[in-house]
Amino acid sequence: MLDAAEILKARILIVDDQKANVLLLEQMLRNAGYMHITSTMDPHAVCPLHLAHRYDLILLDLQMPDMDGFQVMEGLKEIETTGYLPVLVITAQPAHKLRALQAGAKDFVSKPFDLIEVQTRIHNMLEVRLLYQKLDNYNKILEQTVLERTAELRESEARFKSLTELSSDWYWEQDSQGKFTKISGPVIEMLGIATDDTSGVSGVAATGRWNEAERAQLNDNIANRRPFLDFVYSRTNADGTLQYLQVSGEPMFDSTSLFIGYRGIGMDVTDRMHHDQEERHLRGDTDKIVDSAD
Repeated sequence: MLDAAEILKARILIVDDQKANVLLLEQMLRNAGYMHITSTMDPHAVCPLHLAHRYDLILLDLQMPDMDGFQVMEGLKEIETTGYLPVLVITAQPAHKLRALQAGAKDFVSKPFDLIEVQTRIHNMLEVRLLYQKLDNYNKILEQTVLERTAELRESEARFKSLTELSSDWYWEQDSQGKFTKISGPVIEMLGIATDDTSGVSGVAATGRWNEAERAQLNDNIANRRPFLDFVYSRTNADGTLQYLQVSGEPMFDSTSLFIGYRGIGMDVTDRMHHDQEERHLRGDTDKIVDSAD
């Protein structure tokens, strides 16, 4: 909503070829508390003035020599590209009222003036006009905010993707049914992802022999929507070698807290696991030698 001070700060232009009418309207507006009042008796000056000051309200006399109010409104339409003319026409001809509204004017007052009616119509028109401007400004701010937040989100996603690529071999997402919806990195080669032409990534193909206990624990985490960090599981490849994979994942929820799937990162840690096993074996052999020496 608007307070009275906002309306009284509105920019108003009075256009009338009769000086007595201009003085009367100026005095009435000043007595009502309006602070920014401009006037002209030259209809040719209206468009340049409005282009420079963008008035919130133009009190426009229709009957003026050389250039009437209808011609002035046609010129204003070229400035107000949104189609909104902040014009309240002044006329002594009842037949001109409908034509003025059809030409784009928002309201009218009749001559001779009823000052109470004129003040009321001016106040009401300014209130609508300023509320419209406030809504338009809010929409622009909202649109700009959305653009900024979208850019920030994209930048954040790019940083996240870059970090996951640096810290892992692959990135993955699954929907609520367990179907892979997004993969980045050698997931297909490492997990044997099966695909088809109609639905894209569809699941894990039967490549190698998985450690059933480890897979069951991983599947239990996912089924119960628990996050997991650096979970290691293994499989025996077709050539008899062991392959170790490490994954971290977290459940995803939408704005209504509805579960929509999982996302996470993974990497092949076979070399590391073999190195750790060799170190353990070496340490065990060393301990045996020390024990026998004792």
